Amino acid sequence: MRKASKLLAIALAAVMALGFTGCGGSGSDGEIKAVPKDKIKVGVIHIGNPADGAGYSYAHDQGIQQMKTKLGLRDDQIINKINIPDEDVAKTRTAIEECIEEGCNIIFGTSFNYMNTMEELAKDHPSIIFSHGTGYKNNGVNLNNYFGRIYQARYLAGIAAGMRTESNMIGYVAAMDKSNSEVTGGINAFAMGVKSVNPDAKVYVKVTNTWFDVTLEGQAAEALLDMGCDVIAQHCDTTAPQLAAEKRGKWGCGYNSDMTPAAPKAHLTAPIWNWGVYYTTAVEQAINGEWKPENYFGGMAEGFIDISPLSENCAEGTQEAIDAAKEKIINGTFKVFEGEIKDNEGNIVNKAGEVISDADITGNMNWYFENVEVK
Repeated sequence: MRKASKLLAIALAAVMALGFTGCGGSGSDGEIKAVPKDKIKVGVIHIGNPADGAGYSYAHDQGIQQMKTKLGLRDDQIINKINIPDEDVAKTRTAIEECIEEGCNIIFGTSFNYMNTMEELAKDHPSIIFSHGTGYKNNGVNLNNYFGRIYQARYLAGIAAGMRTESNMIGYVAAMDKSNSEVTGGINAFAMGVKSVNPDAKVYVKVTNTWFDVTLEGQAAEALLDMGCDVIAQHCDTTAPQLAAEKRGKWGCGYNSDMTPAAPKAHLTAPIWNWGVYYTTAVEQAINGEWKPENYFGGMAEGFIDISPLSENCAEGTQEAIDAAKEKIINGTFKVFEGEIKDNEGNIVNKAGEVISDADITGNMNWYFENVEVK
C-alpha cells in the first residue's frame, strides 16, 4: 500500500460516519453519464511496472485484468501508465492528462501521492470519474477513494510466521517508520498474529524509508537475517526480502501477491489485495450510469483482501490455525484490534471491551505492539 497521511484518521472517520457515501452531482462543465460497454475506456496510473510479475503494481494489474475479463472489455479499452513516481507531480499530471486525451471515462490512481493531482484534475473534468486508491479524499462529485482492511490478512500471515520460526526472531522490512499509520498498523496486526500462536517470539523491524527499492529492501532483510531472524516479513513492493530469506535457507511472508514462485523454498504466504473486486464494480457502475462518489473500504468478508495459498514451507497445523482465525474475522466474532492492547513501552493503548476504529488503524496509529522492536 502507499503512503498514508495523519489527516486520514479525521477524513476516514468522517466518511465512515456517512456510511462511505457521498452526494451525487455534476460539475459545471459536464456530468457523469452511462457509457456503452464497447466505448468505455479505463485509465490506470501505476507507480511501478506490472511486468515485474509480483508486488504492488502487478497486483493492481491482476485486478484490472480480472475486471476486463468479467466485463468483456477489449485490450484497447485499458490505458496503462507505468513507472509514474507518485512524488513527481509533473509526471503524475502528464500521465493523467494523457489518459484524458486518450478518451478515458474512468481513471484509477493506485498510489497515495497521486491524490492531490487527481483532485485538481477532477475539478477540471467533471464528466470523468477519478478513483483514487489508498488515500482519503472525495469531492462528492467525480472523485472517490478505495482502500481496505489489509491488517486482517497481516494478522493471518503473522500466525504462519509465528508457527514457522525456530529462533523466535522474526524480521519485518518496513517501508516507513511509525509516523506512517498504514505501515504501523500492518506491523502491529502481524505481530499480534505472531503472539497468538507463539508468545515467546519477537518481531524486529527495519525501515527503508522508501516504497520501492530493490537494493534497500534486500539489505534490510540481510541485516535482519544477520541478527538471527529466520522469518522475513515485509511491507514493501519487491520480492527482494523473500529472495534474501531463500538464499540464507530461511522463510518469509511477502506482500501484495503470492511470492512463492519467486522464492519457492522460503515463502510461506502473503497478505494480498483482490483489487478486481473493486475495479469490476466501479467500471460496471460507470457503464450502467450508476457510479456515485462513494468511498470503498472492503475487507476479508467482501473478498477484497486475503492471504495467498499456504506453501509447503509452512509448519504443520498452520492451515488449521489460519482457517479458524479467518472464519472468525469474516463472521465478525473476532476483531484484530479489540480488547486490552499494550505497546512496546508497556502503555495500555486500548482498553478491555473497546475496539480501535478503522480510521485510527489506518490514520492515527503511531505506536508498536508489545512484541515489536525497531532495529
